[in-house]
Amino acid sequence: MFEKVKGQINHFDPGKSAGSSRGRIALCLFGAVVLLAALSSALVVIPAGHVGVYDLFGKVADQSLASGIHFVNPLATVHKISIRTQEVKETVDVPSREGLAVNIDVSLLFSLEPAKAAQVFRSIGPQYIQVAVVPQFRSVVRDVTSGSDAKALYTAEREFLTQNIQKTLFPLLQERGVRCERILLRKIMLPQKLSAAIESKLEAEQQAEQMKYVLDKEKQEAERKRIEAQGIADYQTIINQGLNDNLLKWKGIEATRELARSQNAKVVVIGAGKEGLPIILGNP
Repeated sequence: MFEKVKGQINHFDPGKSAGSSRGRIALCLFGAVVLLAALSSALVVIPAGHVGVYDLFGKVADQSLASGIHFVNPLATVHKISIRTQEVKETVDVPSREGLAVNIDVSLLFSLEPAKAAQVFRSIGPQYIQVAVVPQFRSVVRDVTSGSDAKALYTAEREFLTQNIQKTLFPLLQERGVRCERILLRKIMLPQKLSAAIESKLEAEQQAEQMKYVLDKEKQEAERKRIEAQGIADYQTIINQGLNDNLLKWKGIEATRELARSQNAKVVVIGAGKEGLPIILGNP
């Protein structure tokens, strides 16, 4: 037995044992790299303001992935779609009800419904803005504007135009999973001659309103003066009715009494007759 073990020790090759150890280490490292690669492919991060649409060999899951970290099948594809508010700007030439060409700069603020992201991706695709939102937006703007007067586009009445566009467009896009927020009319350009005519008409209307205001003010002032004159006349009537000979005589007596009490040198002449009033001569 001892001889057998001794023979095995004598036949031990150190070089061969070291090479085998290095091979096992390399194999472990390779396995670790493969494992990390598998884990990284199964780990998906959905950024804030986005949702993930889970797609496995063409089959799209109904439930979208919220923002955060998710572990998924490494063979699946996760499409990240924004649900933030976005803006579509359009410059369109639209006809008015009179048939005039009007140039409008208009914007649409919208966002994707998170719960309908998978449905939108399945039915329309990731380019849903160019496919569904923009064409529908242009069509509604043209239809609504064609039923409005050019003056309505140029004056404060265009707010009603904005509301009409919203009432028509919002339900259409809501059905497609797009949530509309607001329509903004940034700029409206009418033909130069029409703009000048509208401005002239508006100026004339403002002048007419100004003249109406002036006339109303003058009427009010005339009414005020009439009331004031009537008040003065009524006052004089009341005073005249209250004046009589006895009152005047009494007032004369009171004045004479006060003059008699005064220390100033003066001459008091009593008027002729029993009803004569005193006349004061001299400096006080």
